[in-house]
Amino acid sequence: MLAKILFFGDTIGKPGRKALLKELPNIRKEYNPDFVIVNVENVTHGKGVTLNSLAELEPLDIDVYTSGNHAFDKGEFSAQAFREKQNLIRPENYGNGVPGKGFVRLEKNGKSLLAINLNAKVFFETQFGGEISSPFEEFDKIYTAEHKDGDAVFIDFHSEATSEKRAMGFYTDGRASLVCGTHTHVATADMQILPKGTGYISDVGMNGALNSILGVKVQNSINLFLGKTLRLEFDIEEDGPMMINAVYAEIENGLATKVEKIYREVRI
Repeated sequence: MLAKILFFGDTIGKPGRKALLKELPNIRKEYNPDFVIVNVENVTHGKGVTLNSLAELEPLDIDVYTSGNHAFDKGEFSAQAFREKQNLIRPENYGNGVPGKGFVRLEKNGKSLLAINLNAKVFFETQFGGEISSPFEEFDKIYTAEHKDGDAVFIDFHSEATSEKRAMGFYTDGRASLVCGTHTHVATADMQILPKGTGYISDVGMNGALNSILGVKVQNSINLFLGKTLRLEFDIEEDGPMMINAVYAEIENGLATKVEKIYREVRI
């Protein structure tokens, strides 16, 4: 049975939310997906996720929200969101008593989705007060315990290093239906269907201000590289045109038969 998935990359603060609210309905109408998935780890002021921010996206009828290393940056407000929203997941390999879980199963119109969220290890060793467990081993555990015949198996792999992302793609090739990298906010040009049938891209890209540096005001980042400040002022750019980055995939019998990159410029 054919299942169609739309996945939207890192959504950056209010600009990202506004861009999704304006453009996601148009993309949904064009592609008629069975499942819509959105990464929301940056949805609240650029870092973290809260129930209030997710409430703004409620009209979009999103099936699954994924996240990443900034998922809990709003402290107890973020923790509350992960405790209460059953379709909001965080990387499974965080451990250490972090609330929430790293996968969710959905059944819709006779079609089944197993959505998995994992975080890379490279450059992330000290997140959440302890070492992140192997995302490769965590995938094996989830797949063995949860996979059913006919599932569309989706992985949001939140990773800094493209080599680790590529490794995850090939490691899960033939088991995962679609592996989408997130975190670096810049869309890559390596979308493909891997040899055993897994759709893959190293980074989907972000939803937010077009004329920004990873969603942040341009001058703030330049000041950091010029040595005018010791740390980045994470001030989200809210002016000018916005961009949408997404991936569309068609999955048949658990394997990708079509993958397509979606890019839109949006004026609010």
